[in-house]
Order: sequence, then C-alpha cells, then structure tokens
Amino acid sequence: MHGFKLFDKFKSTQVHALSPQDSNPCSRGKLSKCKFTNTGSVAQALLPCGLPTTELFEPSIDSYLKPLDYVEALAEIYRRLNTCSQTYKSLLCIEQFSILRGLGDPKLLRRCLCAARQHAIDVHSKVVLSAWLRYDRREDEFIGVSSKDCSGYILECPMAALVSGYHSNSIYDHCQCGQDNLEAVDNQILTGNEGSTLEEDSDVSFCIGDELVHCVRFKIASLSSPFRAMLYGSFVESRRDKIDFSKVGISVKGMRAVQVYSRTRRVDLFCPEIVLELLSFANRFCCEELKGVCDAHLASLVCGIEDALILIDHGLEERANLLVASCLQVFLRELPNSLYNHKVMSVFCNSEARERMAMLGHASFLLYYFLSQVAMEENMASNAAVMLLEGLEEFATEKWQKALALHQLGCIMLERKEYKGAQFYFEAAVKEGHVYSLVGVARTKYKQGQQYSAFRLMNSLIFKYKPVGWMYQERSLYGVGQEKIMDLNTATELDPTLSFPYKFRAVMKVEEKQVRAAITEIDKIISFKLSPDCLELRAWFFIALEDFESALRDIRALLTLEPKYMMFHGRVSGDHLVELLSHRVRLWSLADCWMQLYEHWSSVDDIGSLAVIHQMLSNDPAKSLLWFRQSLLLLRLNCQKAAMRCLRLARNHTSSVHERLIYEGWLLFDSGHREEALSRAEKSISIQRSFEAFFLMAYTLADTNLDPESSSTVIQLLEEALRCPSDGLRKGQALNNLGSIYVDCGKLDKAADCYMNALNIKHTRAHQGLARVYNLKNQRKAAFDEMTKLIEKAHSSASAYEKRSEYCDREKAKDDLNMATQLDPLRTYPYRYRAAVLMDDQKETEALEELTKAIAFKPELQMLHLRAAFYESMGDRTSALQDCEAALCLDQNHTDTLDLYNRTQDQATRSI
Repeated sequence: MHGFKLFDKFKSTQVHALSPQDSNPCSRGKLSKCKFTNTGSVAQALLPCGLPTTELFEPSIDSYLKPLDYVEALAEIYRRLNTCSQTYKSLLCIEQFSILRGLGDPKLLRRCLCAARQHAIDVHSKVVLSAWLRYDRREDEFIGVSSKDCSGYILECPMAALVSGYHSNSIYDHCQCGQDNLEAVDNQILTGNEGSTLEEDSDVSFCIGDELVHCVRFKIASLSSPFRAMLYGSFVESRRDKIDFSKVGISVKGMRAVQVYSRTRRVDLFCPEIVLELLSFANRFCCEELKGVCDAHLASLVCGIEDALILIDHGLEERANLLVASCLQVFLRELPNSLYNHKVMSVFCNSEARERMAMLGHASFLLYYFLSQVAMEENMASNAAVMLLEGLEEFATEKWQKALALHQLGCIMLERKEYKGAQFYFEAAVKEGHVYSLVGVARTKYKQGQQYSAFRLMNSLIFKYKPVGWMYQERSLYGVGQEKIMDLNTATELDPTLSFPYKFRAVMKVEEKQVRAAITEIDKIISFKLSPDCLELRAWFFIALEDFESALRDIRALLTLEPKYMMFHGRVSGDHLVELLSHRVRLWSLADCWMQLYEHWSSVDDIGSLAVIHQMLSNDPAKSLLWFRQSLLLLRLNCQKAAMRCLRLARNHTSSVHERLIYEGWLLFDSGHREEALSRAEKSISIQRSFEAFFLMAYTLADTNLDPESSSTVIQLLEEALRCPSDGLRKGQALNNLGSIYVDCGKLDKAADCYMNALNIKHTRAHQGLARVYNLKNQRKAAFDEMTKLIEKAHSSASAYEKRSEYCDREKAKDDLNMATQLDPLRTYPYRYRAAVLMDDQKETEALEELTKAIAFKPELQMLHLRAAFYESMGDRTSALQDCEAALCLDQNHTDTLDLYNRTQDQATRSI
C-alpha cells in the first residue's frame, strides 16, 4: 500500500462557492476571465464560458512567506533553534512552519506544529496548537467523534492543553484521559446548612439579609490575607460574632458554599451558578486558591459552543485564565464551523472583547495566525478573513510576523479587487523585509493600469537579486510577444514546478487552434504535480475536442482531490458536469468498472484508476473498500490529505468491526503510531482473519530496519495474507512486497517467483523488483530489459527510467536520468547522480551547479547533504555548514548530516 512518499503536492487554487458573487458570473475562480470561442455545438453547450484565453490569464500570488533563498532562511532558523531559550522555542517552530509552507510538504509542516506544541509552556499556546494539530488532521470526520474527544495522545489532548508548564514528554506519549480512577463524588448540591459545621463549632456568622451563615473564623481567615486582616487584625469585625455581608454581593447560598469550601477545599459539590458566585467572591477578597479551584472546575464544564459563549464572558470579567482557555479551546476545535457563528466571531473580532482577552494573555499572534489561515482556506475574500488578519497584524511583534500579516492582507484585498488597499499592504510588507511582496505591488499597479511601472519593478527585482522562477513568471505578465514567452520559458527552466507557465502556453496553443498540442503541454506538469486547476484545464480542452470520455476522467479525478470543486470560474459544480458528460459516454457496469480498474492499475495510470473508483463510488457511496482503494491511489500520487480524507471515509462507512480496525490501523500508521496500528491489526485478526489485517501487520513491521527474525515474521504474515480472499490488485501488491523481503534476505529465487506471480496477475510494478533480482544475479542485461518492459507498459514512467539507469553504462544512464528529470523534475536522485559523476570527473563547479539549480526550487535533505559534502571536500566550510544547517532544519535527526556538520565545525574550530 504505502510504498511511496507521502507528500501532498496538490494545493487548492479554487475559490469555492462561499466566495461572494461577482457581477460577472464568468469571472470567478483562478482561471482567466472568459471569452467565448468558436467550439463545436456540443462542446459549446458544455463550455458555458467558452475556453479560457491568455488575455487576462494570470497566476495566483502565494499567501505565505517566501524567502529569496530558502537555504539561507532554513539555516538561520536551525541556528536560532539551537541557541534560543525554552520559552521562545515554540514560537520559533511556528516561524519555521511559516517558511516551510512554500515547500508544500504536509508532513514537514505537521512536524513543525508538533514541535511547537511540545515546546509550548503556557496554557494559551497549548490550547491553540493542540486545536491546530487537530484541525490539520480533521478528526471530526470520524462518525461519532466530537470536537472535545481526546485522540489518546498528549499532542492533541484538550485536558493536557490546560496544564501549564513545559513537560519534556514525547509528542507521541499517551495522555491520562480516561485512565484515572477517581473516587465517585457526591454531586448533591448543598443548599441549607447541610454538611455545614455544627453550630457549636462556629465562632462567627455572616449576615445576609435576615439569614445567618455560621462559619469557623480561622477557616474563613485562611482563605486570603484580606480575610485574615478582617477577622484577626485591627478591624472591628475581629471583635464581632456577627458580620454584615448584605452589601458584599453574595447570596446566602453562595456564602454557605464559601463556608463548605473553607472546610473541604472542594467546589465540585455545587452547581455552576454557585461556582460562578464563588469565583466572583474569590476575586473580590483575593482568595487565590479558591479562584484557582473555581477556574479549573468551570473550565472542566465547558462542553460545547453554547457553554463556551455563556462562560467566556464570566471568565473575561473575573480574569479566570483556565475558563477562558477552555472556552477558546471549544471555539478552535469546532473550526471551521465556528467561523460561521457570529457570536463566536464577535469574541475574536470585537475590539473590546479582543482587548479583554489580551489582558489575560489569550489574544496572541499565534491565535490569530491559526484563525486567519482557516478563514482564508474557507473563503479568501471574506470579511471574517480580513478582520482576523487585522488581529494578526495587531498582535505581530517581530518583523516576520508583521510581514506575514501585511502580505496576507494584501492577498485578500487583491482577491476582493481593492487594489489601492492591496498595494498599501504589499508595500508595507516589503518594508518589513518580505521581498516577495513586490510581486503583489507589481500586480496591483498592473490592475490600476500601470503596466510599464509593474514591468520596471519586476525587472529591477531580477537584476538586484539572484533570479528565481517566480520573478520571471511575474514579469511575463507585463511583457508582450516573444518577450513574454521567453520569460515564461525561463521561469520553467529555473522552477519547473510552477504551473502557470504550462497553463499559459497551453491556452496560447488553444488560441492558435492547436488543442492537441495544448493537451501535450499541460500533460507535462500533470505527470508529476497533480492539481485540480490543471486537471480542470485539460478537461476543458478535451471537451473542446468532444473527447468526453477523457474529459469525464479528468473531472472525476479532480473531484477525488477536491470534492466540492466548482468548474468554469465557479459557475458549474464538478458533480453537475459529471452528470452532463455521463449522458455523452457509454456507461460502464460494475463488471466493466472492475475490468477498467485492472487495466488502468496494470498500466500504472493512477489518474484513470481514480476516475474509475470515483464512478464506482457514485453508484455505491457507502462502499468502504472503494474509499480505501481511493486512498491508496492518492498516496501514490503524493496527495496525502486527500488520501487521509478517503481513509477516514472508509472507516466511517464500514459496518464491520474488523474492517474499521484495519482502517483505523492505517490512519494510526500514517500518524506515526506504529504500535497502535499493530494492535488494531491484531484485534481485527482476532475477530476475522483477512488479507488487509495481515497486510497491515506485515507492512507496519517492515517499515523499520528488519533483523532476520523480524523478516521471517513479515514473510509469514504476507503468506497468511495471500491465503485470505482478496482481488488481484491487492494480491499483486502483497506478492511485490514479499519479493522485496526475500531479496533483503538474500533468497533471490523465491523473490523472483513472487515477482513472476505478481506479473501474471498484471501487477506491472513487479518488473522493477524482478530487474533488481537479475541485477543481484549479475544479469544486468536482463535487468535492463525488465525495466524497459516497465517503461513500455507504464503510463507514468519517470521512476522506471530512473531505476533503469542503474543497469546500464554511464552514457545510457545519463540519458535515462535526463529523461526521468524531464518527466518529473521533482525526483532528486538524477540530480545527485549527475553531480556525483561531475565530481568524479573533477568538475567541481559543474557539480555544484547541478545541485544548486535543483535546490533552488526543491531544497531537499539529500541534495543539501550532498552539496555540503562537496563544499567540505573543497574546503568551503562556511557553505558546508550552511547546507548542513538547512538540511537539519528539515530533519534534525539525520545522522549523516549531523556527522558531517559536527566534523565541519571541528575543522573550522581547529583552523582558527
């Protein structure tokens, strides 16, 4: 299942239906404003806005921090993380998160949030970060799980977040929720004198109206210094047996509760109204212990939005820190739904409420960072997003924080077509040191008719700094003719991951009536970076060609990534277009679908496979097995978040306990909880033996370094899995994995048998394993031929070219790796191989250039490590240390880089 990287390369570019309606219904979305073009009659009916044109076609501006030099920025963060105080480390991890957002790696971002939560000290930060982590996982998609439920780990535990102080626990430690066997308490509410001291033990009474509350003087005095002074000092009350408390503002019931608390030190015996009275009383008479107990007890009572809305006002009024934190926690753990509750939003956006929260330390940059990101994801142009970002700016204290808030405000104003306001914010962000915001300045000038000024601005940026792809991409908007195309091509050369140049060139070919060429152009980026907007564009082209089957395939695949996607500038829902296109293609039966799925799977056509499963799910949306299969495909396509959503839907839809345990096990495995994943698999097997349960156990055990005993266990588990009923798709995967284990154990003949059996049931990827066996048997020609078969069969073959390069001479290997880079520039091995060859040939400058051009758009750990090693061998210790620091910012535990870093530091120290 999970044999591939789990990066989620797709980033939504969609403005959803939540966006405000535009006066021109064809102008919404991230594609260009539309002009009708001459398409066929059927195609024209399906293209309500016609095809997009290049005239107003433009890329979106990234709404996160974008440093000019990622390596320098990452290295600086690592150095500061190693030297900062514990109190500052959590916020520094958030700065790291902000810089890494541009790399598009969800696991890396989650690791930053986890580290921030681990190092958080105050309750407020813990509440925000635990809610943020929960939102990132969207656990609320589980059926029957509420926002206040605990996942079982300290990381996201709502109760653990309310405990102040730093605890050097692992972020994956279990919390104590549900494990404490507390004695049952008597919940009887004490009203009269029940449970009070005997009157003969009382030596002071408090008069409230006509009633007396009998108390023990020294116990009341122990509540606070003011009471001690009143009852034992020089005040007249110290000589009285009866003290008038009628004007103090406490009821008889409340005073009786004070009397009970003075003896028991408990408030859980009283109803919330009485505890609120006690809280107010404690504040008036400086009873810190009583206030703390009331605060904690009331915090434990907050269960939902309504509770929180009622109690947060009391918490703010009485300065009850835990109570306010607990209320905030509910609001945050109900995101994004709580954004649509105007009462909740008034807490965050009302200036008076914000000021009161700030006084308690509950209005912070961290809080508004989280809130504003959720609001922007929901609706980029909403008033809520504006108000929350204004709060973000208000609480920003460091330059990077101010730059982020101002840049994002600029992005929102640009989305709202408020160009002067957008220009103001972008320019302010530039003043805070965020050079990328100059893109926003140029765009707003362009929108205000100052095209030449925009061109000059980007031109000066390119000459002032080391050029990167986005600079040329932006300048291309303001150029004309061949100059525009040259800039787009340069942008692709510098950063092949930028999607806009491919889309622009494709649309330009459509305008030249070269629709097939347009599809070829957009295919280049779809082949390695799957995104809804590119799939949508290709679907438009297929509709123009009246190739409705291919268009339907792309739209179905798109909807697996973003189920609520709106097509044609937000005019038509993806589901509706599927329905329209379905009338123009032959409908497949269930048997046809399975046959098609086998066909696409065996040809390594993951987009086609996604589309088939989407059709099967439209006919049977409660089929958990299909949701599970969809998650496997999405993981192979590096769309992790979409994959996790499908896996949770598989878990939610299953009616079988043993299947639910399997899906929960995969979710736990992907969250790093291997032991719990194994436990789920074992429980599932105890209920019913199944292929998936054995496969889950085998895969989880094989994920670590295997010793001979563990390898034997994995082999047994996979063999057990193969004895259980399943289909060829999954059995092919199991045979492939079993072959890999046999190879690692040196049992090459058994491995070959597994791979041959997998190929017999059309598991095409087994060619790669069989090639590895041939190579280990010194049959390099056979290994090369086996990989050639995979290249010929596979729809996506970048990895096959990369692997085949290992089985041929240097020149042929170079050709294969160049092809791998052309098909998928995100694969890092080809760059490292070419750089290593150049170093062997003593071409040090060329070797560094080979790595540097890739690091510029993909600062990846292995490439940074290799370049650092090159720098060290050349005696450039400063550059070597910087690359090591950048690599360690991505993974602080990478052993090889740590060794190189320490060695280089020692060399630098000795040379001084």
